[in-house]
Amino acid sequence: MTGPRIGLFGLFGSGNMGNDGSLDAVLSHLRGQYPDAVFDCLCPEPEEVTRRFAIPATQLHWYDARPRPTSNIAASALKVVGKIADLARTVRWTRRFDVVIVPGMGVLETTLPLRPWGFPYALFLLCASGKLVGTRVALVNVGANVIGQRLTRWLSTSSARLAYYRSFRDALSRQAMREMGVDTSRDLVYPDLVYALPAPEPTSPEPGTIGVGVMDFHGGNDDREHAGEIRSNYADAMVRFVHRLLDAGHGVRLFTGDRVDEVVVAEILGDVCRTRSETDSARVIAEPVTSLPELMRQMTTVDSVVGTRYHNVVCAVKLGKPTISISYSAKSDQIMIDMGLGEFCQSARAVDVELLMKQLDVLEKQREQLRRGMLERGAEYSRELERQFRDLCERLFPGTEGTFQVEEAR
Repeated sequence: MTGPRIGLFGLFGSGNMGNDGSLDAVLSHLRGQYPDAVFDCLCPEPEEVTRRFAIPATQLHWYDARPRPTSNIAASALKVVGKIADLARTVRWTRRFDVVIVPGMGVLETTLPLRPWGFPYALFLLCASGKLVGTRVALVNVGANVIGQRLTRWLSTSSARLAYYRSFRDALSRQAMREMGVDTSRDLVYPDLVYALPAPEPTSPEPGTIGVGVMDFHGGNDDREHAGEIRSNYADAMVRFVHRLLDAGHGVRLFTGDRVDEVVVAEILGDVCRTRSETDSARVIAEPVTSLPELMRQMTTVDSVVGTRYHNVVCAVKLGKPTISISYSAKSDQIMIDMGLGEFCQSARAVDVELLMKQLDVLEKQREQLRRGMLERGAEYSRELERQFRDLCERLFPGTEGTFQVEEAR
């Protein structure tokens, strides 16, 4: 006999390290609890997921597996056909499992540009399919915000209502769903799933080196008309910030959180190489990473972190690194407040380089006090996630005992 049949659903394999990290955290614990479980993943990049996580995977969108038509009319028609095909495909895929888990991610958010007929529609099909065929669909530690666009809002709130189980990664997400009319009175809040990933072995940081996490930032769903201007202003500010760090004698290590961010890294490196000496250029390091564990290992080598991507910030504070958040959403502000770093935030839409330098000076003076507070809070988060996994086990797999253990941050 085999163990439970478990489906995993999300935007995995497409380059976003936070999404893949959430899958990694949940899959690791499911494998430990149910070694005979049968897994499959519905995602945009099934080959990459199979390669990295050694589980079967299925293409999320029918259209993406087809050759691209040469005309716009044919492409539009094929997309319509694809949305209809996805309905039947999702029902067939969902009915194969006892449980489908949507691990972490901002699946109920519009903090970044999002079309309703993309992921919101896919998530709605999943939750509706689960209700139709009797498969328990669980939204585990997900993020949410109040959504303005009517269709996206309806798809997201309907998905939440149809899910068998919901938990949120912060109180803001639960409150957002409540404001949009979803009854969240029985839903619990747990820390981000990154706190279930093992922390790397600590190393001695390179003295004076600052980690700078950059993002190919174009604003959110409501900023489409000004996306180009927002992106230009942000990238220009990050270039100037790296120059200011070099002027102050710091080394710089550049981080990303998604493969699309590499274009900003290239812009910064190109500008530094054109305008500064070889010695200065050698003080800016950019080594590609593809996972949150790799990212955290690189973060152990820096003194402090200035990050934009949400999971850059979460990884930094998990490691106890003095951190500044260049924030694009309330979720980043909230994790900073929770870690006692509320005064070290800026908006990604209006980065003040001189203020960043002043904030770094203050961070350095408070380093040990801030580090102790982050690590103490991180240990508490790890214990909360143990409770989360036990709760999840009891709800989704009744009759079994949860034995999940989460490694505490060092």
